[in-house]
Amino acid sequence: MVVEIEKCTANPSIGILCKIAAALGLSVADIVNVSEAPSAHIIDSQDIPTLWTGDLGGTARLLAGTSGPNMIELWRWEMHPGESFSSQGHPQGTLELFHVEKGALKCVVGETELVIPAGSSAVAKTDVPHSYSNAGRSKLVFTMSVTEMHQ
Repeated sequence: MVVEIEKCTANPSIGILCKIAAALGLSVADIVNVSEAPSAHIIDSQDIPTLWTGDLGGTARLLAGTSGPNMIELWRWEMHPGESFSSQGHPQGTLELFHVEKGALKCVVGETELVIPAGSSAVAKTDVPHSYSNAGRSKLVFTMSVTEMHQ
């Protein structure tokens, strides 16, 4: 997969990017070039990558992130009714924070199922298989931060 990515003949999933980053001791933000610089800086809107596109046009954009294996990422997700995303789970101790702006986010983390309505927030340990979906009838918009702390 790495060779295909280097040749620009493959479009890796978020899960593959996470695995490559972890193996290299980097963050996904390092790989897609939105990680922190030595001082404060702005990431122009045209430089914010879309790392997931749903079958109906939904998107997940990595807005910003810190560098290295101990990292924090900020994401903005938009999902149309019926769209979903699944993850096998992140390294032990990974936490995700959610805030729903529009619609309702169905979040399944291991055996726990949450439906987070607009205006509400949630916290989840995502070192287990988990998924996000829009089971509603209108567009879902939420922000998410991901924190990984390797010991």
